[in-house]
Amino acid sequence: MPPRKVILDTDPGIDDAVAVCFALAEPNLEVVALTATGGVVGPEQASRNLQAIVERVDPPLRPRIGVADPLQPLRTDARDLHGPGGLGGAEIPVAEKANRHLSPKVIAEEVRRWPGDVLLIGVGPMSNLAAVLTREADALNGVSGVVAQGGSVGVGGDVTPSAEFNVYCDAGSAREVFRADAPVTLLPLDVTNELTFGFDLLELVRSRGSRTCRLLAEILPGFYRAYRQRFGIEGVRLNAVAAVVAAAHPGLVEKQAMHVDVETLGELTHGQTVFDRRNTPAAEPNVEVVTSIDGEAARDAVFRALEHAP
Repeated sequence: MPPRKVILDTDPGIDDAVAVCFALAEPNLEVVALTATGGVVGPEQASRNLQAIVERVDPPLRPRIGVADPLQPLRTDARDLHGPGGLGGAEIPVAEKANRHLSPKVIAEEVRRWPGDVLLIGVGPMSNLAAVLTREADALNGVSGVVAQGGSVGVGGDVTPSAEFNVYCDAGSAREVFRADAPVTLLPLDVTNELTFGFDLLELVRSRGSRTCRLLAEILPGFYRAYRQRFGIEGVRLNAVAAVVAAAHPGLVEKQAMHVDVETLGELTHGQTVFDRRNTPAAEPNVEVVTSIDGEAARDAVFRALEHAP
């Protein structure tokens, strides 16, 4: 089968940087666009980081790049875990681009260019996805599906006791995405937390001479140190990578239809994803929630792609 056309909306961030590199190297995917959203870092830094990653990797087929709205409202960031610039302290020079297009514009244009063929993968706050799915009716109709990483069913949050980072950053946009009439597959923390990588990933990228692996060898060590200091874990969780794996290898995940909404007003629960798991839900399911992932096979897919990366 031909590779699946995807647009990856991302807020790099170290785990998102690995997700971008994996997507560009994965033979089952054709990345037609990479779009930036603020999240781990502010929108302008996220745009700069994404451009820097693409320039360093220099893939044979360059995807279009969309930049984040510099006025994007965000409730928090994750620089304490990912470093001040978001890439583990690595300083990656990047050329200034004269003609830059906002991410929602790039997403909508690429979906119209390939109607019915493009899968949207969102691994950051859902501001751009909401802008397209709620304000671009023809683009919504042309999307083959949405795979989003965010929320939590039963394990609590990672930025507050009740809220997952991507949803918490822009809870209103997450609610709009879930309420849009779009086929959404959601990877919550319950599943993404299970996809951990030990030092074998770091050893792999240090042992390969590709542009991709040299970049990852530069930015990953700081992430491992941060995880050891913060969580006492000898390894890292790459939540964003799980969403790309689910898009490239859908047979590795199991899903369950559920209804989900987002708390946008609560003082203690802002950004909480509320899943109706009663025997008789009050509303029809609006997302397919990934309930499990074959972790070993997923890690193998990531290693295989990175071993053959440009």
